[in-house]
Amino acid sequence: MEEEVNDQEYGNENEVEKKVLPVLCLRGLVVFPHMVLPLLVGREKSIAALEEAMMEEKRIFLVAQKVEDAEDPDVDDLFSVGTLAEIKQLVKLPDGTLKIIVEGLERGRIKEFVQMDPYYRVTYEIFPEEEPKGTEVTALMRAVLTQFETYIKVSRRIPPEIMTTVVNVEQPGRLADIIVSHITLKLKDQQELLESIDPQERLEKLYNILGREIEILEVEQKIHNRVRKQVEKTQKEYYLKEQLKAIKEELGTGDEETEIEEYRTKIEELGLPDEVKTKALKEVDRLEYMPSHAAEAAVIRTYLDTLLDLPWNKYSDEELDLKRAKKILDEDHYGLKEVKERILEYLAVRKLSPKLKSPILCLIGAPGVGKTSLGRSIARAVNREFVRLSLGGVRDEAEIRGHRRTYIGARPGRVINAMREAGTKNPVFLLDEIDKMSSDFRGDPAAALLEVLDPEQNNAFTDHYLEVPFDLSQVMFITTANVAHTIPRPLLDRMEVLEIPGYTDEEKIQIAKRHLIPKQMKEHGLSEKNISISDSAIKLIIQEYTREAGVRNLERKIAAICRKVAKDVVAGKETLSRITAQNLRKYLGVPRYRYGRSENEDRVGVATGMAYTEVGGDILDIEVAVVEGKGDLTLTGQMGDVMKESARAALSYVRARRKELGLPKDFYKKFDLHIHVPEGAVPKDGPSAGITMTTAIISALSNRPVRGDVAMTGEITLRGRVLAVGGIKTKVLAAHRAGIKKIILPRENERNLEEIPKQVRRELEFFLVDHMDQVLEVALKWGEEDENS
Repeated sequence: MEEEVNDQEYGNENEVEKKVLPVLCLRGLVVFPHMVLPLLVGREKSIAALEEAMMEEKRIFLVAQKVEDAEDPDVDDLFSVGTLAEIKQLVKLPDGTLKIIVEGLERGRIKEFVQMDPYYRVTYEIFPEEEPKGTEVTALMRAVLTQFETYIKVSRRIPPEIMTTVVNVEQPGRLADIIVSHITLKLKDQQELLESIDPQERLEKLYNILGREIEILEVEQKIHNRVRKQVEKTQKEYYLKEQLKAIKEELGTGDEETEIEEYRTKIEELGLPDEVKTKALKEVDRLEYMPSHAAEAAVIRTYLDTLLDLPWNKYSDEELDLKRAKKILDEDHYGLKEVKERILEYLAVRKLSPKLKSPILCLIGAPGVGKTSLGRSIARAVNREFVRLSLGGVRDEAEIRGHRRTYIGARPGRVINAMREAGTKNPVFLLDEIDKMSSDFRGDPAAALLEVLDPEQNNAFTDHYLEVPFDLSQVMFITTANVAHTIPRPLLDRMEVLEIPGYTDEEKIQIAKRHLIPKQMKEHGLSEKNISISDSAIKLIIQEYTREAGVRNLERKIAAICRKVAKDVVAGKETLSRITAQNLRKYLGVPRYRYGRSENEDRVGVATGMAYTEVGGDILDIEVAVVEGKGDLTLTGQMGDVMKESARAALSYVRARRKELGLPKDFYKKFDLHIHVPEGAVPKDGPSAGITMTTAIISALSNRPVRGDVAMTGEITLRGRVLAVGGIKTKVLAAHRAGIKKIILPRENERNLEEIPKQVRRELEFFLVDHMDQVLEVALKWGEEDENS
């Protein structure tokens, strides 16, 4: 159906415009009246529409797509309001696309689609452009011009000369269209302005849009300036660093720059505490501006290497499996029930309360009972790293706290060095021989250890060399000692003491079979085809070749046997060497001890006591000789002050009880007493030999023998009371090893009998006494006359 045509005047030409024109669909673009711009056309429909338009006086209707990505837009995908345009130029490109230049003429609306293929043809209507006048419109135009000028300044994408052209436009509608053609807007805003028929309304919308865009551009400008400054700073730093690098390469110091960067990178990667990180970076800065050959530079490098090698954030994955831990402890050690139970208790509590502060266990026992190896087993049971620090002979506080860096040859303390060696922040840390520390003018290392072992302080242990705090609160500390009385009291107070008194003969046999013999066979290259040691031979070694609380000498004797068997194997003797009690002397020689030597040996003036020494319990013969003299008392055998006092107290008791004991009235004036403790080179001290000395004195003066199968311990008072003493378990085990059958103990020590293994208790007879008369009844062998009286 043909549409009527209306006369329409464009510019200086008077033409009758047809109301049916082809449509060119635009993607992401809106063409405004008075706007000239180039377009590239490649879609078949668009090319066909252009070819038709070139035959229809170069007029075409431009309309934007609602959906920019639509390749073949439907009718509903197009806006109804568009622009009547004139094609000023059309050029075909080699790839088949068309390049055109169009000029927007007037606004219009699509009335009806009269053709769909091969391109759209529509009927349309033109919106008449009214030119409103008045003060309000003039003010609005000036406001828009001001906004546009600000936009140009902020945007910096539009040439300032455009303002000259825009200022001279007097029509408000045309002014709005020209300004819109020079600014970048979203399709939605462009279409909204195109559909604004009223020029005043169009100016108001444009004013608001310009205000919004200016705000956005100002924010962009701020961001741009900030980024540009940062980039300029980075480029400047890079340029200066490259210059500095070139200068250093010329001076032969180029490697220092790499070293400094490596230090800084490592500091950032380690995630150090803030205080430590600040200190480390400060030292790196000092190193950077210091000549490489300077002595101080080497000191700083050593400090940084030490600081960065410490495990600031490395932890072992602790395993809290009680069954696994018990299995490991049983595999590595036989017996030690109390110690194992304490470790399992710790693991159980740790599992329920992960933030529990690690305990400080102090293992006290004789050499060879397995204190150090027990520490290794604990570390394996909890799956932690193990480090050992021997404190024997340490007398300088700097050994613990480190030296200050102002001294030549300064180095960190042994605690920090051990943590560096461990590589984790929660190792099992064994402080060995803590009872053998001493102090001198260089300080007291025991006082320094207080900060290490105190759970309330060691979370910020400060080494003099590091000068920054290091957290030791996650470390499981274990200390070892032979005796407790030489450990400083404040230090002992911070530890939980677990005594390891020693092993019974049966326990030693099991330890030898399970651990010592397989270990020595492996070390000497022997197998079960070469050597076999019977249980009777092991027992004989324990009873006649060793006398100790631990198993160190037992292991040495087994090693001696293995050496002789190895010699036979190398000499070509391939038969199995069976070691029995009968042929043991062939391998170990004459026995050193005679087990049960005191049994049935009743001696006058000789009593057997029980002693607690640094190497475990032992029996002690105390001899008394009575000679004519003036009543002097001679003490020999390297006795300490306390033991000498016990001897004088014993003599005073005997003098006070002269009548009851049947002694001459003036014996103390006619006879000298000589009290001697054999092994004079070994220092001996303590009050527990009181009843033993008293028994020996009475035996020597009354010529009554002391039973050889009796051993005793206890402190005596002037009135004959027997007081409790310590180390009962260790002393009883030592007496049992020596073949003693009867034990005299103070009645107050009855509670300690529960600590003694049941097997040992069954083989011994205990006499609990609270007065010296009861001791004499058991220890002295009375004649018939005495018994009848």
